[in-house]
Amino acid sequence: MYVKEQYVFRNSQIHKAVIRNYHKEDFRDLISVQKRAFPPPFPSELWWNQDQLEHHLTHFPLGALCVEVDGKLAGSMTSLIVDFDPLEPHHTWENITDNGYIRTHNENGNTLYVVDLCIDPAYRGFKLGKVLMNAMFEIVVHLQLDRLLGGGRIPTYHKVAKNVPIEEYIEKLISGEYKDPVITFLLQTGRTPLKAVKGYLEDEESCDYGVLMEWRNPFKSSR
Repeated sequence: MYVKEQYVFRNSQIHKAVIRNYHKEDFRDLISVQKRAFPPPFPSELWWNQDQLEHHLTHFPLGALCVEVDGKLAGSMTSLIVDFDPLEPHHTWENITDNGYIRTHNENGNTLYVVDLCIDPAYRGFKLGKVLMNAMFEIVVHLQLDRLLGGGRIPTYHKVAKNVPIEEYIEKLISGEYKDPVITFLLQTGRTPLKAVKGYLEDEESCDYGVLMEWRNPFKSSR
């Protein structure tokens, strides 16, 4: 079980936050946050449903996290454990996460894999995404896994895709020449690009690419 209290800041505001595992009693709030965070035209069938959330608690409850601010649920982050081979990185989000149901969870795997990160728009600015990411890093260390891994969208890539190869675009994101709301955020949390995977997800803005972003366990020496 994971529970942590800390203070979060937005401008001059200071609020108490609790990061903890979510439970069945939170399902309604979790789905409501998804609806607010991903409004139409985002497909409603891609919001969490109760069946998926129940599978999260069945297969890997430790990796099902939420954050409360002043007692109100403000975001969530979900993960599973997989056995990842960096020499064979190609996969899709649907296949590796079982389309969000995480029946692919492997307790003997080496990698904590991010399924989803969602923050209520009303609570943006408190850096809750980074708070939840840090909690996942702590789970990696606690379970002595090799890494945290997940594929990030690149919603700005379509603007230059005709002229800039994906590998070059990632280098320009790393150098700061370009900025992307997803990849730049992940860089700020401490994750680094591993590989761009074509066909990772259906996403016109990303040209169907996902960038695998990892955080290596600093207490594991093998690479």
